[in-house]
Amino acid sequence: MSLMLQEIHEQPEAIRRTLDRNAAQVSALCEEIKRREIRMVTIAGRGTSDHAAILGRYLFEVVNGIPASLAAGSVLTMYGTWPRVDSSLVIGISQSGESREVVEVLQRSREMGALTLGITNCADSGVANTAEHVLLLHAGAEKSVAATKTYTATLAALYSIVAGLPGNHPLAEGLAGKVAQVPELISKVLGMTAEIEQRMERYRFMKKCIVVSRGLNMATAYETALKMCETGYIVARGFSAANLMHGPVASVDPGSTAFLFAPSGQVLENLRQTARVLDEKGIEQVVVSSDPDVLGVAATPVRIPFAVDEAVSPFVYIVAGQLMAHALAVGRGCDPDHPRGLQKVTYTR
Repeated sequence: MSLMLQEIHEQPEAIRRTLDRNAAQVSALCEEIKRREIRMVTIAGRGTSDHAAILGRYLFEVVNGIPASLAAGSVLTMYGTWPRVDSSLVIGISQSGESREVVEVLQRSREMGALTLGITNCADSGVANTAEHVLLLHAGAEKSVAATKTYTATLAALYSIVAGLPGNHPLAEGLAGKVAQVPELISKVLGMTAEIEQRMERYRFMKKCIVVSRGLNMATAYETALKMCETGYIVARGFSAANLMHGPVASVDPGSTAFLFAPSGQVLENLRQTARVLDEKGIEQVVVSSDPDVLGVAATPVRIPFAVDEAVSPFVYIVAGQLMAHALAVGRGCDPDHPRGLQKVTYTR
């Protein structure tokens, strides 16, 4: 078994530890957010951490009604300036804790009076030593270059904050309890490993594809595409279903492949429409869903055989995406643990 697959299967316990061991820290952070009347959230990260940030932005805005943005690190590191963040929560995400621009964003933001939070898997790191508050992932050492368990552990940390703050949206209802059930849901997806591997055999010679979803799972599409790129050397690009229709769909040739994540909830009908458009264009689809209508247009349906609340669907669907990416890499004869030209810690500024 590859390290990547082993770490994919470690995710239920990694998430349990992250939730259990950060309860006091999350409570203290949420109290300070309320006390300081934080009005904005800015999240910094690169690669997989940036995809976690994308989902975090959705959660803060939808569940808590707090405007959120993704930090453009180059504003600080390349152009030497930084916007006013004195009434903001600035979150820096880095599994290694050593992403230089994330550390610099946290440092400058703290100097400017922002409330700062570092989310990292490494206690003795630049991120942990710079931020005012720290949530450690407790995921255990991640030895594969491709980040898997640190991604979902990061999501767990973000969800715990969102669940600890006031929220009026329907997705806020019972959110903490739903997050507590995530390890069990992921274990069910892991039980589909052999099925997913078998279904991916058809695509082992695929050179390019698109990966599509929307809403909370837009990050799932981006992260799955990244995993396909880095482990299987497939030219994969993630899209919001809405953005895909604003031009890029014209470049998708008949006979090419699209992976579609279509969870139940507010975005499902839109994704059904997307699936129909792609089908009309002659694009072969791999559809991950529990909805029979959207699965019906798939050349390769991957049915999620259990109920998943939309609020926590990103955990379930990204694990399916990780398993697909791993199966494709192995089927193509690639080493998913040691992608060419990559290393575990990427130093960019």
